[in-house]
Amino acid sequence: MITLQKTPGRDFIILNISDPQLGNEEWEENHNNRKFLTGTMTELVNRVHPDLITVSGDLSWAGHTHAYRMLADFLDTFQIPWAPVWGNHDNQNGPEFIDSIVEEYLSHTYCVYEKGDAALGNGNYVIAIEENGKTVEGVIMLDSHDRMSYTNEAGETSSAWAKLIPEQLAWYREQIKQLEKMGCTDTTMIMHIPIYAYRDAFSAAFRTDMDPSKVTVEESYTGTCWNEGYKTSCGVRYEGIASYPADEGAFDVIKELGSTKTILCGHDHVNNTIINYQGVNFIYSMKLGPGCYWNPRLNGGTVFRINSTGIIDVRHEYVTV
Repeated sequence: MITLQKTPGRDFIILNISDPQLGNEEWEENHNNRKFLTGTMTELVNRVHPDLITVSGDLSWAGHTHAYRMLADFLDTFQIPWAPVWGNHDNQNGPEFIDSIVEEYLSHTYCVYEKGDAALGNGNYVIAIEENGKTVEGVIMLDSHDRMSYTNEAGETSSAWAKLIPEQLAWYREQIKQLEKMGCTDTTMIMHIPIYAYRDAFSAAFRTDMDPSKVTVEESYTGTCWNEGYKTSCGVRYEGIASYPADEGAFDVIKELGSTKTILCGHDHVNNTIINYQGVNFIYSMKLGPGCYWNPRLNGGTVFRINSTGIIDVRHEYVTV
């Protein structure tokens, strides 16, 4: 477990960025995509003044070693701790490739990361935010893998987006127990691929008589597209929710334990909804920059504000390019 200190009397700020995903060539000095990404990130840091930067996956494309190195060098320039989880594209060359990147990243001054149990995937670890000797927030970083086999009711098998495996959920239980012993009653999960319950949350919150692809960012903040009981929701869903096709049971465990009030994912680049569903905030992070595909209106980062009781505010920070 990694421990970071919160200054007493001052909020601790986490800035999450997601899916930067530039390739080797895009990191060349004069490439426009590099300029967009670095300009956005610099603007975010100057606005938000974060104490921790988290990266919710797809840092680059598997095999693009130069791009991973350039991103790490760039993040280090802010002299702020930064912590990654891996996305499906990061995982596509297997654990040996991730291990090679990890060795590089652990040599960077400001990278905070633990390899964790290899049987659970690449890099499952916990960051404890501590104030005056008490853990006020536990940030649980999870590897959501790449793809897994899925068999439907007709017995047809296909390749699907991956899910948290049962062994990870057992590990999560143990981390919650440990954090509770440390006095922590508020935790956050950060991963790349959304859990299945993101589908349930959106179905409960969004009006069935509206087309999500037609809702503007501005409209999403007015409450008009959300059902009663979900009027505080915001953000848009411009593509499908690319989770594993069947319920992996993660939300049942989360509800049972009652510690995690915030879940954040990336993966779906043009979704950025924030929905409170059954007492838990389901958050799609803002995407950073133009890598792979993007909507320039959804460019930026997602900000968590933590006080002595845990997370008290979550917002998206939009950066116009």
